[in-house]
Amino acid sequence: MSDYKIVERLQKIDEDIQRNQLKYHAKRVLVSKEFTFDAAHHLHHYEGKCKNLHGHTYRVILGLSGYTDERGLMIDFGDIKEIWKQKIEIHLDHRYLNETLPPMNTTAENIVVWIYEKLTEALLDERYNGACVEFIRLYETPTSFAEARREWMEVE
Repeated sequence: MSDYKIVERLQKIDEDIQRNQLKYHAKRVLVSKEFTFDAAHHLHHYEGKCKNLHGHTYRVILGLSGYTDERGLMIDFGDIKEIWKQKIEIHLDHRYLNETLPPMNTTAENIVVWIYEKLTEALLDERYNGACVEFIRLYETPTSFAEARREWMEVE
């Protein structure tokens, strides 16, 4: 016999749990969401194989922090996905990055800062309750990544 139990009745708001109990704490929390995209690029003023046109399956991890609302949510994961799809991914996925990004050498170090700036700009919308970007980690290969962190971006 197992210790698993099938739920017989779902908990009901205002009956089994009160609305003022939904927010468990008033502490800052970090949430993350991960995405992948495929893109081509080449590097300028670089001697090595990356000077030639080539592609990557990039992996990006977005880390956002803030305080929870009255429901206990800091930001909905669906909202993060919507921002990614509508504001950032459209410039990256299945694109030639040298054309779609602002004039820059399309290094992981430059791209990660561009993603940080785009996400920071999108979070200014009051719907996101003061959420801020803590870090962006951009993997160019499974073992190589560049990272932008809030403390570095705000100071420099």
